[in-house]
Amino acid sequence: MTIYDFTARDIAGADKPLADYRGQVLLVVNVASKCGFTPQYAGLEALYRKFKDRGFAVLGFPCNQFGSQEPGNEAQIQSFCATTYDVSFPLFAKVDVNGSDAHPLYRYLKGERPGILGTEAIKWNFTKFLVDRHGEVVKRYAPTDKPEDLESAVSALL
Repeated sequence: MTIYDFTARDIAGADKPLADYRGQVLLVVNVASKCGFTPQYAGLEALYRKFKDRGFAVLGFPCNQFGSQEPGNEAQIQSFCATTYDVSFPLFAKVDVNGSDAHPLYRYLKGERPGILGTEAIKWNFTKFLVDRHGEVVKRYAPTDKPEDLESAVSALL
């Protein structure tokens, strides 16, 4: 099983097979508009723009499970991202990343790369999963890991 076996609803409401990203390096991030880490949108967009022509994409998954920091609907989220951070990387519909309603993609990501001491739960917004060109989860990054600090890891996979 790889990330390509999953489908997620995009921000516009259409089902998007992640197989559409086959052969690309991906950074999958649970995002939120009203979080202390929200300014990372700028770094994620910069990383995306720097490497997208070499086969890299950031996939943003809004999540409201942490302090209700993503209260908006998909249209509000998309508008906020576009107007505040000029986000052009793919965004998806809001998902749960923990609990019984966690999106199957996130159950897979957490199982492939558990967190500290083997815990699987996502601790907060802007947890990042780096996926190689074969759809394998290479590394999990904490919310405190800034996108610009992932540049060498992304470049190495490209």
